[in-house]
Amino acid sequence: MQKFLTVATVLKPQGIRGEIKVMPQTDSAEDLKDFTSVLIGDTKYKVLACRAAGGYAFLTLRGIADRNAAELLRGKEVLVDRSEAPELPEDRVYIADVIGCRLVTAEGELLGEVTDVTPARTDIYTISVGDKEIMFPAADGVILSVDTENGIVTVDKKRFEEVALL
Repeated sequence: MQKFLTVATVLKPQGIRGEIKVMPQTDSAEDLKDFTSVLIGDTKYKVLACRAAGGYAFLTLRGIADRNAAELLRGKEVLVDRSEAPELPEDRVYIADVIGCRLVTAEGELLGEVTDVTPARTDIYTISVGDKEIMFPAADGVILSVDTENGIVTVDKKRFEEVALL
């Protein structure tokens, strides 16, 4: 398991006092209010304030005092230490834990390896099959189970073939 989890991406500075606007990669922008510190690049920042509005979060970080300092963070990922991450309900997993899992059918047929998950209303999974990439949405009925302990994501083959971009 990865020590750090990506929770957002810095979009831009917000205002002149160093606040940054971020795109959450969590279920809700409100989730970012739970973190006391974040890692951006190689620097750990204490979170002084966090507010959520319109699906975005706005962070005020210690050491980022003006727009110029905030501009240097544009486009970077916002990471948190896994130990600070909240416990998930039993039926939920962190995206970082799905990357690298084998994608198999309910019958046990290996389809590929999960290489990426793009967060969206319906997450978009990318799998690698040899030198080819296949994308599919996690639409209703596609994913049957996710077993991060054993590194296996099980899908319904018929439903997978209906929605996958082969």
